[in-house]
Amino acid sequence: MPLLDKITDTQLWKSVFRHPMPTDRRNRVVVMLTNFFLHLHPVSVRKQGIALSYTWCMGGTTFFLFIVEVVTGVLLMFYYRPTLEHAYNDILALRDVTTLGILRELHRWGAHAMVIAVWLHMYRVFLTGSYKPPREFNWVVGVLLLVLTLLLSFTGYLLPWDQLAIWAITVGSNMARATPGVGVEGPGASLLNLNGVKLITNGSDAKFALLGGRAVGEMTLNRFYVLHCVAIPLAVSLLIMIHFWRVRKDGGISGPM
Repeated sequence: MPLLDKITDTQLWKSVFRHPMPTDRRNRVVVMLTNFFLHLHPVSVRKQGIALSYTWCMGGTTFFLFIVEVVTGVLLMFYYRPTLEHAYNDILALRDVTTLGILRELHRWGAHAMVIAVWLHMYRVFLTGSYKPPREFNWVVGVLLLVLTLLLSFTGYLLPWDQLAIWAITVGSNMARATPGVGVEGPGASLLNLNGVKLITNGSDAKFALLGGRAVGEMTLNRFYVLHCVAIPLAVSLLIMIHFWRVRKDGGISGPM
């Protein structure tokens, strides 16, 4: 009996894989439908749907850069401490002291490249009319991914904790004061009151929620660190899975419509 047959005939193999090798169409269908990861994808796709073409492969490039950011970001977390005392010195140490200090530069330049790639991807989709039915839902998912990509850059900008980062976030967060409805200076904020008491103030508006205070401080650094390293990447990962699934379900990579 061949070695491969011996392995696939063991109880250990059968406990992990419930069905035989996908050597024919029926087994391929069964394996796809019963696999936790693969069931999100269709059993078959059009050949042109996975062929490289004029799309510039910007969607795939963006995904690759996201993986680079995740890997380098996790490694950077071993050396970075999000506190007023250590944040800036840890960034300097990542450049001058820590082994493989180039990781910080890979992470920084990868972030710039990811923003450029996602904009080019959206530009291509718009020019080819690929946001039209039946892909309008996936266009919305893509717009959400674009917003989250920009938020990743925004929250990560503060982590070096230098003068440029602090004042850039100060300027950016001041824009949140004009958010409609939830910004203290935004339209509609004055209408939100209870028995004459304003519900939206400079201690409860969008800027305060973003910074964790009225000005950029240690709470802001900690809040941005959690958003940048945990909350937003998880949301991006979920939307990427939905995005790829819908690309396959909607007939593969889109052409001019």
